[in-house]
Amino acid sequence: MQFNQEILDKVMGILKEEVVPAEGCTEPIAVAYVAAKARQLLGKTPERLKVFVSGNIIKNVKSVVVPNSGGLAGIEVAAAMGALAGDPDKELLVISCVTPKAMEEVKQFIKRDLVEVIHEKTDIKLYIKIQAFAGNDIVSVEVKHTHTNITQVIKNGEVILSQPCKDADFNSPLKDREVLSIEMIYELAKTIDLELIRPIFRQVTNLNSKIAQEGLKGKYGVNLGQCIQDNIKAGLYGDDQRNRCALMAAAGSDARMSGCPFPVMTTSGSGNQGMAASLPIIQYCRDKGVDEDELIRGLFISHLSTVHIKTKIGRLSAFCGVICASAAVSGALAYLMGGNYKVIGSSITNTLGNISGVICDGAKASCAMKIATGIYSAFDAVTLSINSRSLDSGDGIIGENVEATIRNIGELAQSGMQQTDEVILEIMTRKKNS
Repeated sequence: MQFNQEILDKVMGILKEEVVPAEGCTEPIAVAYVAAKARQLLGKTPERLKVFVSGNIIKNVKSVVVPNSGGLAGIEVAAAMGALAGDPDKELLVISCVTPKAMEEVKQFIKRDLVEVIHEKTDIKLYIKIQAFAGNDIVSVEVKHTHTNITQVIKNGEVILSQPCKDADFNSPLKDREVLSIEMIYELAKTIDLELIRPIFRQVTNLNSKIAQEGLKGKYGVNLGQCIQDNIKAGLYGDDQRNRCALMAAAGSDARMSGCPFPVMTTSGSGNQGMAASLPIIQYCRDKGVDEDELIRGLFISHLSTVHIKTKIGRLSAFCGVICASAAVSGALAYLMGGNYKVIGSSITNTLGNISGVICDGAKASCAMKIATGIYSAFDAVTLSINSRSLDSGDGIIGENVEATIRNIGELAQSGMQQTDEVILEIMTRKKNS
């Protein structure tokens, strides 16, 4: 299969949009980014903030520790850090340089109740608008659909920027994704000039491996990665590739969800998806002595397949995003094991048919457990497929081919799980009886 320059340009554009560095969970970082942008446009330190956010932003910020905050969590923390000490030019690394001294100011700002959080009743899953006030000046900055997609800026009643996108289409700010399919990704992986993508995936390997190693050393969350490693040493778990790949991916999430300030390379707007899509492939290739060229091809398949599957689901959803990455990992493993397109497609189908019911109930420590579950499922799926065994069309949500199954998953996530999302948010925000 030959690919013309237009196709290559689109694919490279997608990779540059989707595989990017971020420090911390991307939802609180997005809040910090919008607040920092509002402060920059205000031209002075805000005296107070109003933060309007969608339910999914509330869900994904509520329980995750914000990096460089000293262990604090929440929308108020992220907004105040961005507004008082963030650098919006760094985008998703916006609060990477926040100092302990600056955090003292942030804590005082929060203590004085200068950040008001308002649940914006909107169908847009990823929505943030922050109003920053200082004297008689007010700036409003709005983001929709993706974490840094600024759609509106207003200062003192004057519209400085208006960049509307289709509210009903969460992909509208992004480059054309219709070019992607599992077959196309597989065929391109075999022939693409590796020098085009080597810098991207070397950065993925370096950054994501570093935070995984940190997760194995420090005290982070439930330390699932450490727990699996310890149980391998104790003989409770086998010292095999399946467990080693799962523990590395879980360790990265352990550290990231607990506020480790190390940046990671994200995929489809998520660091957890970025780590789930990369760390098992990296570990597998290390164990098998696979050279860098094949590692890069495997990472290319894993990350682009994650993007392809997640495009059908949406940026934020009740459908756990690391399941998309786990399915993509099964396809990449199939490729690295010598499988053809049919085997790759069956591997992805097997994974999606197994664990597509896993919910997203916000960013938190248990994300590491869901990642490990996904990676275990990916190995089960690929070993079945390599042995010519796959779930059949018509079995539940399984379609007649891998693309039909992916479309079914998208329908499940967008339509079928809409009420699930609302119930999850209601449970998470319910005030406990005293």
